Amino acid sequence: MSQSVTTVKRGKVLEITLNRPPVNAINLRTSCDLYEAFKMLQNDPELCVGIITSTGGRIFSAGWDLKEFSETGSDMVEQGIYDLGPGGLGGLSEFWQLKKPVIAAVNGKAIGGGFEMLLAADIILAAEYVEFVLPETHLGFLADGGGIQRLSKRIPYNIASELMLTGRAMSTQEAHKWGLVSEVLPKNALMDRARELASTISKAAPLALQAMKEVMQETTTLSDEQSFARTHEAWRSENVFPKYKAMLNSEDYLEGSNAFSEKREPNYKGR
Repeated sequence: MSQSVTTVKRGKVLEITLNRPPVNAINLRTSCDLYEAFKMLQNDPELCVGIITSTGGRIFSAGWDLKEFSETGSDMVEQGIYDLGPGGLGGLSEFWQLKKPVIAAVNGKAIGGGFEMLLAADIILAAEYVEFVLPETHLGFLADGGGIQRLSKRIPYNIASELMLTGRAMSTQEAHKWGLVSEVLPKNALMDRARELASTISKAAPLALQAMKEVMQETTTLSDEQSFARTHEAWRSENVFPKYKAMLNSEDYLEGSNAFSEKREPNYKGR
């Protein structure tokens, strides 16, 4: 992993920091390094939660490295491919196997791919001065690294369309109004709050955390009746919601109930 991405383990939490000054642009190498960091989160049994943030001033990430794209993009277009790395843009946008929750602590302006990467996080916290921008249509292409796929599912469709058509900046306060951002915080309180949330989440049963994300992701477009049917199917099949099935068959499944009855703290083992 290059120095453009750093990781720090704090107990059950993995802090991932994008560190590619001056504007934390994401090139292919950085995207792959971010994927390796998120893969570490998923594969390490000691880890339960990830936090993604960045270094620098008022730019969280300027998005995909357009300088690199201008040099290599024409060849890739001719070949009918464009490689964003194994996890998609920023290592997160198409990392479908990642079932551990990710908190985004956004400490600067998130532009283009920097914003699209955040749309794949489970909780977004943002400093009060932050803005979110998808300028792609004004640059000749689409926000197809997560913007057109996810934004209209996170905020009202007409607002998402307007943001992508105009390329205007959305303030943290507006993002909070639409429910995209969970909390708006002073910059100096951002990481403390992210760590506090991660600590609270990490006290839950590890398999339950992954099962919750798995089921929510795969039923979000289904009706309530279809969602219930799909969830019940997991009781009978190994191929439906494997994380949920693993939770049902785990030692931890009854541990919470037993601990409650015995008036003690649960001792979850993640198996």
